[in-house]
Amino acid sequence: MEESKRNLVDEDAKASLDIWRYVFGFADIAAAKCAIDLKIPEAIENHPSSQPMTLAELSSTVSASPSHLHRIMRFLVHQGIFKEVPIKDGLTTTGYTNTPLSRRMMITKRDGKSLAPFVLFETSREMLAPWLRLSTVVSSPVNGSHDPPPFDAVHNKDVWALAEDNPCFSEMINEAMACDARRVVPRVARACQDLFEGVAKVVDVGGGNGEAMGILVKEFPWIKGFNFDLPHVINVAQVLDGVENVGGDMFDSIPKCDAVFIKWVLHDWGDKDCIKILKNCKEAVPAHIGKVFIVESVIRENKKTMIVEERDEKLEHVRLMLDMVMMAHTSTGKERTLKEWDFVLNEAGFARYEVRDIDDVQCVIIAYMS
Repeated sequence: MEESKRNLVDEDAKASLDIWRYVFGFADIAAAKCAIDLKIPEAIENHPSSQPMTLAELSSTVSASPSHLHRIMRFLVHQGIFKEVPIKDGLTTTGYTNTPLSRRMMITKRDGKSLAPFVLFETSREMLAPWLRLSTVVSSPVNGSHDPPPFDAVHNKDVWALAEDNPCFSEMINEAMACDARRVVPRVARACQDLFEGVAKVVDVGGGNGEAMGILVKEFPWIKGFNFDLPHVINVAQVLDGVENVGGDMFDSIPKCDAVFIKWVLHDWGDKDCIKILKNCKEAVPAHIGKVFIVESVIRENKKTMIVEERDEKLEHVRLMLDMVMMAHTSTGKERTLKEWDFVLNEAGFARYEVRDIDDVQCVIIAYMS
């Protein structure tokens, strides 16, 4: 009995602290965006001295108010994004250095680690406003209303229509997807190297600016790559060696190939549309040897019965956050469990599939024709 009381007291004490994360939690995102906007990680990284960068030097470099910058840096140091360390010059006590986390916020880096474009995309006005209407989509089935999805309600159109009408927003989407491709596609290539042997033509469905396909053709030089997306996306796609940009609509048809690569597309759609896209992928590849590489998250099931490592738990948290993103930003999209992936793959008519782990938020589901 006493132990039970102690546990309740401990839970209540923890809750009294945890609640503040939900009161002021947006400060984390806003402060990180500020650092990216001001290019603070780049300023520290490019500091000519071997010493940490002082507040005065940093404020001069990024053209910021020293008093306000001090407060931002104090917060970001507390969050572990930057470090504040002693300086041995006898004049100033401390200066700032980067960390592996702050280097992932360099907007100018294209190294396969930085997610700065993704942060800027998700903190844009267009993407933030729908979050305030999340409760409407959750309550709709109960109250019988037919409220539009949060994104549509705010912008009077879905995310894809807005991107077609707004080139700047479309570019933000493409840059966000490209920075994730630089991070994930090399992992996919390592995990599936055997499966790309003998594959001559690959189509990346919803490939954006072509970054993912560009990486694949470098990893596997014998491949002829096709970057396939909507015409307004293809019109501004990169021109890359070994990659042909092709405009079209995945709901109509997909160019013929030996294998389809489709990353972070299917989670944007409900089961009916997802099955339609998968059927078109199936039609695009050879009947006996064709395969479809699906790079998506798989939500874990039966959590309470599993012993989970800390890294796996953090990855799962990201997957669950992504599911919330799908509710806020798409009409019918969702992250899926393996059982839910099994359903759409079987409904699309694939003979079998396997899942390969890449130690990431996403994994690779390979769907086979036979």
